[in-house]
Amino acid sequence: MPKGLRLAIKIDVDTERGTRVGVPALVALFREHGVRATFLFSLGPDNTGRALRRIFRPGFFKKVSRTNVVGTYGVRTLLNGVLWPGPHIGKRHADTLRAVRAAGHEVGIHCYDHIRWQDSLATMSPDQVFAEFGKACGEFERIFGASARTAGAAGWQANALSLAAYDVAGLDYGSDARGTHPFFPRANGTVFKTLQIPTTLPTLDELLGRPEYPDSKLTGHYLSLLRGDRPNVLTAHAELEGMAKIAWFRAFLAALKEKGVEVVPTATIAAELQQNPGNIPVCDLADGEVDGRSGTLAVQRCP
Repeated sequence: MPKGLRLAIKIDVDTERGTRVGVPALVALFREHGVRATFLFSLGPDNTGRALRRIFRPGFFKKVSRTNVVGTYGVRTLLNGVLWPGPHIGKRHADTLRAVRAAGHEVGIHCYDHIRWQDSLATMSPDQVFAEFGKACGEFERIFGASARTAGAAGWQANALSLAAYDVAGLDYGSDARGTHPFFPRANGTVFKTLQIPTTLPTLDELLGRPEYPDSKLTGHYLSLLRGDRPNVLTAHAELEGMAKIAWFRAFLAALKEKGVEVVPTATIAAELQQNPGNIPVCDLADGEVDGRSGTLAVQRCP
């Protein structure tokens, strides 16, 4: 394995339960290993139960059967926003979120309402997109007393409108896409100024339950994907790596340390890139598919 490898780990926090249980567990785990990471929070109501409408998406049932959705999220979470109002994550768990920053981790925005953004962004008007992201920005500032510097969209859902909202918010960078290397995004013919640092590695839920990726080989597979010539970015989830698969994640972090792989927040990569912005390419951000995930999401496409 090449020397000097680095891996940026960002944690998407999708649900109230993930915030309450998974986030503190990950903070403790990272403390054990001396690791700093990036946490992206869902800040408004947890309406996870409304995701049931995704049953009509190609590949949805296959993914559900592979990843044990009920065991991962819990029955109560899967009924949030359906049988009872979705609990407001920012209002209930502001102290938990602030404790993440106090522990030395980067914090940013995942979304306001995860289900609304992931399932409805494509049909939102400009006013609706700016209002939805504005609510997330406002809640972040209420909790942390400062403006957000980064965001990574729920479900990797992004388009020209959301990129415009990022530019107006003055973010340092976003992490909305799946791709191979950092880029300035172009959508609908417009090049946007907010740097994109895409997720370059498959997520754990895209691999789990597939015969070609048994649990015993997952760590080795991830290590084999690390590159020395461009940033490596892994998106983990508070509900999976912080809960159901935390034992695997602990062993994975130990393996990274043993192999000499440095784990950093995504902000570390962004700060280095922004020293020479002229070297960052422009690539298209477009809808595409990713192996192991249902539906379409934002993907990087370069000339």
